[in-house]
Amino acid sequence: MTLTHEETIVLRPAVAAGTRPTLLAVFAHPDDESFGPGGTLARYAWSGAAVHLICATGGEEGTVDAELLQGYESVAALRRAELLRAAEALGLSSVTLLGYRDSGMAGSAANQHPAALINQPREQVVEQVVRLIRHFRPQVVITFDPIGGYRHPDHIAIHEATVAAFHAAGDPAAFPAAGAPYAPQKLYYTTFSRRLLRLLVRLMPLFGRDPRAFGRNRDVDLTQLANVEFPTHARIDTTAVQAQARAAALAHVSQGAGGPLTRGPLSKVLSLLGRTDTFMRAYPPATPDVREDDLFAGVTW
Repeated sequence: MTLTHEETIVLRPAVAAGTRPTLLAVFAHPDDESFGPGGTLARYAWSGAAVHLICATGGEEGTVDAELLQGYESVAALRRAELLRAAEALGLSSVTLLGYRDSGMAGSAANQHPAALINQPREQVVEQVVRLIRHFRPQVVITFDPIGGYRHPDHIAIHEATVAAFHAAGDPAAFPAAGAPYAPQKLYYTTFSRRLLRLLVRLMPLFGRDPRAFGRNRDVDLTQLANVEFPTHARIDTTAVQAQARAAALAHVSQGAGGPLTRGPLSKVLSLLGRTDTFMRAYPPATPDVREDDLFAGVTW
């Protein structure tokens, strides 16, 4: 067990829970909020909802150019600063850092670090998320899909903890020391259009990029992910907040923002095709014909 230094940074004036729509996003690393559903977070934040983010780790395993570390004591400090700049761009109400260490990709030496997220007791992490759910009282919670998007161990770990916390938060018998019971109404998993992903796999070689070596550390094989299907139950139009979403992505300079996928001809193609964020609705369970254009559809507050 690692006792963490949990920290919540309030970015917008606090509003009494239950007085307006509230969304809680739970992810693993600084940049997950921007390189994933940033447009959706911005859309709801800038339309008046309270949007809170939980980030489980400091992103210590992200590769960082040495010159970017000038003025920062560590990679985690740099990435924290980038995260807060991104959160400001998205209009988030708060960011909570759980304080765990980045576990690295599967098979890396970082997997063995005692402070790594994947080495913590599951119930400890679940209780933290339960307490934050009960504090922020969101109607809607979003997190990674069951494979964590691209099978990162931290993504999968925080997905599992969030799902367990979502269902435990409303149970008076579960984690009684974590606050008064509160049950969120909807749970979504972020997904990526497989149609768009397959198109990306075909386009990348035309622009000198290898789809089998994607990402800052070139350790993600997009060809292996393109055929992993999750149902799409919600499509959120982010056209109106593209500037905010782009600004948030560009805040993560250390993780390759400004590269071929955020600038240049390939980015223009993706921006035209990728102005919709897609989600799988995990709760309430959805039938195959469910199609939503609002994560708060059917929610009461």
